[in-house]
Amino acid sequence: MPRTRIDGGLRVAFLAPLALLGLLAGAAQAEPASGELSHQVSAVVPRLPAPGFELEDVDGKKHSLSGYAGKVVVVNFWAVWCLPCRQEMPSFERLRQILKDDPFEVIAVNQAETSDTVAPFLQGLDPRPTFPVLLDLEMAVASQWGVTALPATYIVDKKGRLAYRALGGRQFDHPEVVEVIRRLVAE
Repeated sequence: MPRTRIDGGLRVAFLAPLALLGLLAGAAQAEPASGELSHQVSAVVPRLPAPGFELEDVDGKKHSLSGYAGKVVVVNFWAVWCLPCRQEMPSFERLRQILKDDPFEVIAVNQAETSDTVAPFLQGLDPRPTFPVLLDLEMAVASQWGVTALPATYIVDKKGRLAYRALGGRQFDHPEVVEVIRRLVAE
């Protein structure tokens, strides 16, 4: 597949269509009348093992999904250029704070952007993320997970299985989502 160098990072040639798909998915999933994000997540039946990965965060520290074994983990695939991704990002930190005493973590996996692009965006968020933000520069992890549009979010149970998914922007600190996660924590 042809590759081009953009922003100091490698992006595959299909990035532009992925951006369009992300915008369309986000537009389809958001509630258009109010501009508010949906809070619906879909169960994955049967629960399948989540593909493992190891990626560096914006500071160069390595993280692996297996390092969060025994926790419920929200894995969000996103990009700075994706409007629904930008809209939902603060809700992940609020969710993390709500569940701070539970075996729970949020991991944001950025698609094909360097830390020079991602870090300034994160600094401008309120609340600012305290969860790991990883860089999937070649979108290899997104490919393993079958991501075809952004944002794409998966909730992994404590046994490392895909339990829920959401395509398009969501309000992840909504009480219904919090309840879904608390049920997974209790399993």
